[in-house]
Amino acid sequence: MIQAQIVLAGLGTAGAGRGVNGVSPRFAGCPSSLAIAAGRRPGLKKNRTMADKTVGVPVVELRRAAAALGGRRIWSGVDASVAAGEFVAILGPNGVGKSTLLRAILGLLPLAEGTVRLLGRPPGRANRAVGYLPQRRGFDASPRVRGLDLVRLGVDGDRWGLPLPGADRRARARVRELVELVGAGSYAHRPVGQLSGGEQQRLLIAQALARRPRLVLLDEPLDSLDLPNQAAVAALVSRICRTGRVAVMIVAHDVNPILPYLDRVIYLGPGGAVTGTPAEVITSATLSRLYRTPVEVLSTSDGRPVVVGQPEAPAVHADRHAS
Repeated sequence: MIQAQIVLAGLGTAGAGRGVNGVSPRFAGCPSSLAIAAGRRPGLKKNRTMADKTVGVPVVELRRAAAALGGRRIWSGVDASVAAGEFVAILGPNGVGKSTLLRAILGLLPLAEGTVRLLGRPPGRANRAVGYLPQRRGFDASPRVRGLDLVRLGVDGDRWGLPLPGADRRARARVRELVELVGAGSYAHRPVGQLSGGEQQRLLIAQALARRPRLVLLDEPLDSLDLPNQAAVAALVSRICRTGRVAVMIVAHDVNPILPYLDRVIYLGPGGAVTGTPAEVITSATLSRLYRTPVEVLSTSDGRPVVVGQPEAPAVHADRHAS
């Protein structure tokens, strides 16, 4: 039997009455990314084995998927296939169930209808190949946890006891590689709570990439960032997606900052769900139908679409920051 293990990066697995991976319980409220693993010692060798067995298999596949919370159907009819190296956005107003879709992919919430497969396997059976960055509220400025420490906890934060010979050296080398990848070398030695929102997001993305995942799930990583940082983080995620052949699914409320980088869109709205390329989905007719109110899509001077007049639907369930 495969034992599923969810490890809060920066925190590790929670134990009753004790600290987590040597981290004091007072840090237990720190927001962080999740490294989701299966098996006792998830590692790079297992991920490579999985990659060998899943060549040509969609990273994520949803067929007629539907979800319900509290007896209320929140979305249905979701059909989507995500391939390696694709950058896919899950879009829609607050309360429509965007984060719920990520939870369904991870097997944390059973579907009310339809099927979902992750690397050809049922939900929860391939989570060791997933890097997950959940929604966050902010970091406490008082703990002295450095950016390097945060990334390191994504590398081996779930492992107990003394490291094997050479393991510490390899882990430190992996942390340096990740910090360089996200362009955080100039501030990774500083306490995380003293960094800007954009700097923190880069380090959290590095943490989500620590185990060389096949799929990265990002839940509103642009939330609360200013426009320059939104553009920078979106460009960073796109570069990682293309160069590393990593599939990325990003939840976003505002499509405009990420629209130039997207391959496909899953748009959830009060009027249903639509999946396709941005050109197919981001149209006035389609969005007006989904929102059940007029929405206008304009083109910039260089031909890029921009969504304007996008209404805010009332929340229908406690999806945001749900545990």
